[in-house]
Amino acid sequence: MKNKQFNGMARRTFLRMSSLFALATALPAQVRAMATRPTSVFEATGVEAVFSQLGATPTRSEGIIFSVPDIAENGAVVPVKIEIDASILPDVSKLYVLVEKNPNPLAAVFGVPKTTRPYIETRVKVAQTCELYAVAEAGGQFFMTSKETKVTLGGCGG
Repeated sequence: MKNKQFNGMARRTFLRMSSLFALATALPAQVRAMATRPTSVFEATGVEAVFSQLGATPTRSEGIIFSVPDIAENGAVVPVKIEIDASILPDVSKLYVLVEKNPNPLAAVFGVPKTTRPYIETRVKVAQTCELYAVAEAGGQFFMTSKETKVTLGGCGG
């Protein structure tokens, strides 16, 4: 059976494209803006280069509660959790996850809309045993905490 054509375009391709367009236009502009990717920061090749791209070296803060495993048996999917103590760091607008020894340390950036609780859980790839950083942007300033995670090879220690 031949693929039906719509104005020179395969029917399935047309349906996929039109549904993606409908979804994109239905999202509020605020959500679409949060989905943009700051490529220059993601292309930085060291933690200090990421901080330079952000415009400041973060100050250590007790207001960031950062949970990563002490030992990760699978470096491809290391669970990361960041919570913010709003009494110490109010008005957090972004959360960043950095992995020190990855080729490009910036693993993720999360926009935090106003009036929401700054909390994320995700998984990141960790190439080898190293320091992981949680960075919070609050009131135009940067704050951080870090923790080392050991990556084992096949669960055999490392």
